[in-house]
Amino acid sequence: MRTPRLAETPDAPDLLLKHASILALDAKYEDAAEQLLALNRRMPGRPAILRRLVAVFEQLERRLSPVMRQHHAAGDKVFVDYSGKKVPIVDPATGVVREAEIFVAVLGASSLTYAEATWTQALPDWIGTHVRLFRFLGGVPRLVVPDNLKSGVHRASFYDPELNRSYAMMASHYGVGILPARPRRPRDKAKVEAGVRLAQTYILGRLRRQTFFSLAECNAAIATAAERINGHVMRRLGVSRRELFESIERPALRSLPTDDYEYAEWRFARVNLDYHVEAAGFLYSVPHALIREQVDVRLSSRTVEIFHRGQRVAAHERRHGGRRHGTDPAHMPSSHRRYAEWTPERFRRWARSIGPSTEGLVIAVLAHRPHPEQGFRSCLGILRLFRGLDPARAEAVSARAVAIGALTYKSVASILANNLDRAQRQPESAVVIDHPNVRGPRYFH
Repeated sequence: MRTPRLAETPDAPDLLLKHASILALDAKYEDAAEQLLALNRRMPGRPAILRRLVAVFEQLERRLSPVMRQHHAAGDKVFVDYSGKKVPIVDPATGVVREAEIFVAVLGASSLTYAEATWTQALPDWIGTHVRLFRFLGGVPRLVVPDNLKSGVHRASFYDPELNRSYAMMASHYGVGILPARPRRPRDKAKVEAGVRLAQTYILGRLRRQTFFSLAECNAAIATAAERINGHVMRRLGVSRRELFESIERPALRSLPTDDYEYAEWRFARVNLDYHVEAAGFLYSVPHALIREQVDVRLSSRTVEIFHRGQRVAAHERRHGGRRHGTDPAHMPSSHRRYAEWTPERFRRWARSIGPSTEGLVIAVLAHRPHPEQGFRSCLGILRLFRGLDPARAEAVSARAVAIGALTYKSVASILANNLDRAQRQPESAVVIDHPNVRGPRYFH
């Protein structure tokens, strides 16, 4: 049966009005559609009526949804996506085959194509591909147009797409805008879709007879194949993608920042009573005034940064072993900070400034305890007793305390209060032993 032309349909001009509303058209033709369906039920032998109706509205849809040919300015956009096809990689140690994803990026103006394999589409790999893409281009376009991949876009929306925070931070680092393709609008990403098809047919076609034993080996082969695509002369333009890129697109790219973006994870945390937050199994301090506050924690491979209401309040070197606590003394209350600064060597140095007997007393107090830390308070109290005291008097008190084993703050204070350091020590009287075998003085003459 010949498909009817739209112009042959009654009221066809109404359907082609420039500002015709689909809802209005539906309402206008609702009665006619119901009559046609009723007629078809009464006359089952005439399905051509429904076929004609479907054909007319399919033609209408094509006329009302034209495809816009997109023209891209140099340096304006790069389109990014993952290919649906994967490449197998063999573990040389176990022989287990693991499939790698194929990331593809295509520049809007020159169609220069970049591709690489990653193990996953997860956020670290997704952001890593962008970092390496920009390095490959030697610059940054104005916009990146991704598909609505969960790693990059938390919530797809035509009006307010919600970007993943790490992805947004990466974009901020490079000064590039993220413009997700409209949901369920494949024409928005036609450029990258064409690049994906090219990658699947040409790149994967060339790789299918090769066996790869590492991701690096696979990516070396992909880079070679992609460069062949970029070096191929396009019949329509008479130049290659690479030539077009070098002539019009590279000069239009923005400069790269000094350093590559370093991937980081974001987490929420609440400040504990000890003014530390937990991140990846370790504890990091924040200013003590933030106790019980909620903060954002940014973890990179080297640093841990903590933010409160958008302001960075702490930064630490990331810990991967050793002590669990990373504490900045500036974050501590003054009383805690003083206590944290107490060490055996500091007390000895403090006592040494008074004299050797005082240093000897401090050493004895610390050695008298099972753990030196248990003697810190006693040492602090003793040294405060000596504050403003004549050093010679402090030395005498210390010598007296060591001599009689008075190794507590209370006993040293008693010596000082009772002037026991000034008292003459009584010599011990000799005991005369009366024994028959004791020789008298005449025995020696």
